[in-house]
Formats: sequence, structure tokens, C-alpha cells
Amino acid sequence: MNTTATPSGMRAFSVIWVGQFLSLLGTGMTRFAITLWAWEMTGQATALALVGFFSFAPVIIMSPLAGALVDRWKRRRIVMMLSDGAAGVVTLMYIILSSTGSLELWHLYVGAAFVGTFESFQFPAYSAAITSMVDKSQYARTSAMMSLADSASGIIAPIAAAALYPLLKLNGILMIDFVTFLIALVTLLIVFIPQGNPSAHSEGRGSLLTESLYGFRYILARRSLLGLQLVFFFGNFLGSIAFTLSPAMILARTGNDEVILAAVNTAFGVGGLLGGVALSAWGGPKRRIYGVLAGWMLGAIFGQLLFGLSQSPLLWIGTGLMATLTFPLVNASNQAIWMSKIPPHLQGRVFSVRRLIAQVTSPLAMLVAGPLADFVFEPMMSQPGPISNALAPLTGMGPGVGMGLIIALSGLLTVVVVIVSYSVRAVRNVEDIIPDHVGVAPATPSA
Repeated sequence: MNTTATPSGMRAFSVIWVGQFLSLLGTGMTRFAITLWAWEMTGQATALALVGFFSFAPVIIMSPLAGALVDRWKRRRIVMMLSDGAAGVVTLMYIILSSTGSLELWHLYVGAAFVGTFESFQFPAYSAAITSMVDKSQYARTSAMMSLADSASGIIAPIAAAALYPLLKLNGILMIDFVTFLIALVTLLIVFIPQGNPSAHSEGRGSLLTESLYGFRYILARRSLLGLQLVFFFGNFLGSIAFTLSPAMILARTGNDEVILAAVNTAFGVGGLLGGVALSAWGGPKRRIYGVLAGWMLGAIFGQLLFGLSQSPLLWIGTGLMATLTFPLVNASNQAIWMSKIPPHLQGRVFSVRRLIAQVTSPLAMLVAGPLADFVFEPMMSQPGPISNALAPLTGMGPGVGMGLIIALSGLLTVVVVIVSYSVRAVRNVEDIIPDHVGVAPATPSA
């Protein structure tokens, strides 16, 4: 293989990063367009919540099996391509159904479940591949760059989708998304990605069932790692409630104003972008756990508590931007801890279970959020009554206020979770208690 022609190391990661950024941009545009389409069809938060549920549930269910298979397979490039390709296939199916006027809500649910199944392989495969591609000193930087891509796409996607949706409708947005998937696949083909070497490591090996369960045993045997993920277990439950209800709340309180929704979503992206740029240059705090806990605390205060109580687009934009400034800090700090503590040959199994623990509550939150808003808080806060009258000076009254109150309460509870987590020594001192794995130099293409 020609070492000068094939990007490797950080160069290879940078090429993949470009492809993933474009793919995230297309996916973000599709997500925005589907939100508008589903709200126009139903006017209910439950419909939007169910799309999220069917996306997340398969990821959670399949994660342990996916992690075991990723660690078994040498060719992680193929796994990564299959994950991206599955999303492209579903987008193509949506295009066909939309073109014929046959697209219905249940198609979105089925498609989301199919993509979610393959997505369960994406996180452990990408994490293990990047760990073997770059030096350990670059772990926090690569994590920050991925957060940066997510945030940058979050800025552009809602603006582009809001501008193009009246002209192209859902079908045109889907076409753009499909092209970005193709570009992402090409980037995976042109770079050097080190193959795994499962036969060189016997730890945790056995039947597929044994290997699928190994990640549970590994994390449960290390209280500090388990405690760290329980922060995400509870935080993601509360955060998913807020994330699920935010678009419906904004549309309800603004009379279905898609421009305002796009502006708020763009503010989310700007905050994440600025946070990602700052973290990429800074590298993050030396004590990564402080980045995790401080980020969670500030994000909950601005992005849930104050965001939910806000009653104007400017306040939603301001609090949302301040909240998402912290997201790269949380995710990159957490990822750097895990990448430095878990040996690369175990990361598929351990990271998949880590993801399960962190996100298993998200589908439940999505199932709860919609009905809780539509049948309890919205009726309670949309008309005069003992509770709505008492809270009106703080929250206002009318459509969307009930959802805002749920979002604010979720933020208050998240603050409690962070305070309790910091008080636990096993979590606070995770970086001292769990030793780093013995690093190896990243592989390079052979001549």
C-alpha cells in the first residue's frame, strides 16, 4: 500500500470527520423536515416522541451483541460502512414513499427502528477504530472534533431545512440527505483504518453470549466506571424528556412558526460549535470528571430549567446557546476517560454496554414525555385552575406551557443528580481509582 497516497493517523481521522460532518448535516436537515411534517400531520408531541423512541430502542437492545461482534471482526471499516449504508437505504425508501404520496407516520417508526439496529454497531466500531488510528494524546481532541461536527451541522441544518422545506418539501430534503450518506461512505473507502486483531487477546473470549455479557461484568466489577455511567443513566432520562418536548413546545407557543424553531435549533448548534472550538483548542480540563459534572450542571440549569421557564424566542435562543456550550465538554471529557481506561481490544464490548447503561432510559423518557405533555401538563396549564393560576406569573399560561414546565422540572432534577454524583468518592475520583491502559503506537499502512 502506498503510504503517501493513503491517509492514516490524524489525517485519516480528519478525512472521516469531513464525511461524518456532511452526513450529520444531511441527517439534521431530515430530522428538522420530519419534525415539521409530523407536527403538521398530528399536532401532538406523542407523534414526535415515538419517532425518537423507535430510533433509540433498537440501539439499546442490540448494543451488547453489537459490541461483541465488533471486537470479533477484524474489518471495522466494513462495520462502519454497513452502519452508514443502512441509514442511506432507509432514506432512499422514504424518498420513494414520499414521491408517490404514500409516506405515513408508521413508515417513519419502522425506518427508525431499522436504522437504530445498525446504529448500535456504529459507536463501538468508530470508537475502537479511532483509538487504534491516533495517539492517546489525541483522544480528547478527536472527541472534541466529533462534537464540533455535530454542533456545526446543528447550525447549518435547521437554517437550510427551514429555507428549503417550503420549496423542496420533505422529498427534496431527503434527497440531499441521501447524497451526504454516499459521501460519508467514500471517505471510509479512501483512508487507512487499522484492522482489529481479536486472536491476539484472550481476555473475555468465549461464546457470543459470553462475549456479549462481558461488558456488563467488566463495568460492574469497577464501581467508579459504573458510577460514572449512572450519571448519564439518570441525566439522559431527564434530558431526553426535555429534548423530546422542546420542538413541540416551541411550535405550540409560536403558532407553528418554523422560522423560530429553526432559529432556536441554530442557537443550539452555535453553542455546541463554540464549545467544540474552545475545547479543541484547549484540550479540556486535566481532571476530566470535573468537565463531565460541571458540564452537566450548567447544561441542566440553562438548557432545561431556564429554557423551560422562558416565554420568548430570544430567551430560548440565549438559554439554549449557553446550554449547548457545555455539551462538548461533557461528552469529550467522558469519552477521554473511557478511551484512556479501556484497552482497545475490549472497547467494542465495554463501550456498547457503557452506551446501553447511559441511554437505556432515553426510550422510556420518550414514551413518557409525549403522553405526559398531551394528557396531563398541557391540559392543566392551558386553562385557568389552581395550579396554573399559581404558576402563571412564572410560566405563563396557554398552549406549550405545560411542556415548558416539564422541561424546567427535568432540569431541576438533573441538578440534584449532579450534586449527589459529586458527593460519591468512587465517581469523583474515577481517574485515580481506574488505571490507564497500556498504550500502543497507532498503526500505519505497510509499504
